[in-house]
Amino acid sequence: MKNDNTNKDALAELPEISRKELIRRAKKFSNKFCVTEGKGFKLKDYDPDDDGGLGPEDKPLVKQALELGVDALATLQDILYAQDKWSILLIFQAMDAAGKDGAIKHVMSGINPQGCQVSSFKTPSSEDLDHDYLWRCQKHLPERGRIGIFNRSYYEEVLVVRVHQELLARQKLPQKLVTKNIWQERLDDICNFEKYLNHNGTMVCKFFLNVSAKEQKKRFLERIDNPDKNWKFSAADAKERKYRKQYMEAYEDLIRNTATEDAPWYVVPADNKGFARVVVASAIINTLDSLDLEYPKVSDEKLAELAGIKKELLDEK
Repeated sequence: MKNDNTNKDALAELPEISRKELIRRAKKFSNKFCVTEGKGFKLKDYDPDDDGGLGPEDKPLVKQALELGVDALATLQDILYAQDKWSILLIFQAMDAAGKDGAIKHVMSGINPQGCQVSSFKTPSSEDLDHDYLWRCQKHLPERGRIGIFNRSYYEEVLVVRVHQELLARQKLPQKLVTKNIWQERLDDICNFEKYLNHNGTMVCKFFLNVSAKEQKKRFLERIDNPDKNWKFSAADAKERKYRKQYMEAYEDLIRNTATEDAPWYVVPADNKGFARVVVASAIINTLDSLDLEYPKVSDEKLAELAGIKKELLDEK
């Protein structure tokens, strides 16, 4: 996906537009990065450095776009919470230093905490390993009316476990189940699991923050050189970077096998953090808008009751 000016056009004159127009543009904008049919997907077709033709002089425009997107998200999330029928599951996957934490922090900054829950998944515990690999994530699925965010997810089972296959031994699987087809079986199971979630009112929206090796190296060095960022860096990050080729092959395969109309992947160009956050916000707006959300309608009896209470309040001395 090469740089062009269509993304810049989509962001033009944002302060002047209505929420309806913003949602329309968000859909058009995010669709450029959306994968709903995985067959034939190739990661090389998506440029991590794509910024839609936006330069440093456009930084204020990107900031305005994100602020408007955050406001629109807050409104849509409020309706989602009030309606209490659908839930949204946002999954963030990426290599280290791709900007997952920053995207979650900035894009979701206007969301009511009561309607949002964030879960991060690191090394499985001994209890996790005594269950199927979906178990620990299932416990954190969002309730109706809420937005759930997975910072990493069950996709680690076809990423880090696939790259480091010695981890399979810790999962206590019967040996006859560890076959040459295990990765395809897991991808099929994940695809079916997401279809099940969708059939039960949970929309799944997945983000791969696609950072280049060059930009990742730059961010690693910044974390090492800046004392305030030292805590973000560990030797394990550098170690995993050595397996980048294997990880990219695994990402390509999982997107190819699990991208569907109901649970799409957004391949987000992550070298430009500001632009990446606008892509993420636009995709979430598009997902929420697809649900035809509306505030619950009250009955005539309820309206009459409210009118009576209003009269009593106005008549108070």
